[in-house]
Amino acid sequence: MKIRRIILAATAGLTFVLAACSSGGTSTEDSAAPAENAASETVKIGFSQVTMQSPFYVELQKGAEAAAEAMGAELLFVDANGDVEKQNNDIQDLITQGVKVLILNPVNPEAVAPSLEAAKAAGIPVITVDRPVTSGAVAHIGRDNKTMGKLVGQALAKALGADGGKIIELQGDAGGVVMADRRDGFADGIKDNAKAKIVRGPYAEYVRANAVTAMQDLLQSNPDVKAVYAHNDDMALGALQVLQEAGRTDVLVCGVDGLGEALTAIANGDQYIATAFNDPRYLGDVTIQVAMALIDGKTVPAFVDAGTQLADKSNAAGAVSDALFAEYRPTLNFG
Repeated sequence: MKIRRIILAATAGLTFVLAACSSGGTSTEDSAAPAENAASETVKIGFSQVTMQSPFYVELQKGAEAAAEAMGAELLFVDANGDVEKQNNDIQDLITQGVKVLILNPVNPEAVAPSLEAAKAAGIPVITVDRPVTSGAVAHIGRDNKTMGKLVGQALAKALGADGGKIIELQGDAGGVVMADRRDGFADGIKDNAKAKIVRGPYAEYVRANAVTAMQDLLQSNPDVKAVYAHNDDMALGALQVLQEAGRTDVLVCGVDGLGEALTAIANGDQYIATAFNDPRYLGDVTIQVAMALIDGKTVPAFVDAGTQLADKSNAAGAVSDALFAEYRPTLNFG
């Protein structure tokens, strides 16, 4: 599959920078140690994923697998399928299998506490990706979801114009940190338009089919809607489908994540107006880089920010490729 890369300037304040993966690769110096270790004993890294029902998480896994293979590590991957009890059991299994680092994308940041304690007791450092935990992890790899929401909110505030109007917000998962940050960031950005009013819809769990069902009901009860903001592009595209089937091409749509289908809609039309880059493969790549740094005894930052940027009419066409998500790899240097 041919992928056309887009290298964009990072937004302000990258927390740390991984020189070894500025383009997703590794330097000769950095990759030598893992290769030598692999010759004697393959390093095992555990990865407990919240779910594989989202295309974002499928791509995140692929990025982590590719990076682990490149660095000579064995990635033991398990899918909690949204079930925190299963996730806790999966983590116990990974601990038993002797992983050197545990990567965790938690179903619930509080309910995985027993597993974090078990990992600590076994001397296994835990790093989280995409969704953080309240405590117990040595590092979190992700992006600033408040910034993502704010960038999209500011774009929509401008697009709505002086008259503002009603905005339906399709939310992610109840109680989720990512959901809350994208909600709060958007609210901060949309306040630039004094006449914009947010109507929060149900939690559609980042799933397009759920968003379709929710939007069908919301459109009937809110015929005066002027825009839809969803906490990810998959839900936003579900809303767009409902709106277009109802002939409501006047309603603006925006999301988050830089899904390729959303970028195509932005580039080729005027209804879907904005998203924010959130390359999941790069996130998986950086997560493995951090895991290997810990295995090598290095100190890593508490928060590793992989960066984001607004995608709108000005740059969407240049980001479109045959990849599921737009590639966004700002230069990162690791101390």
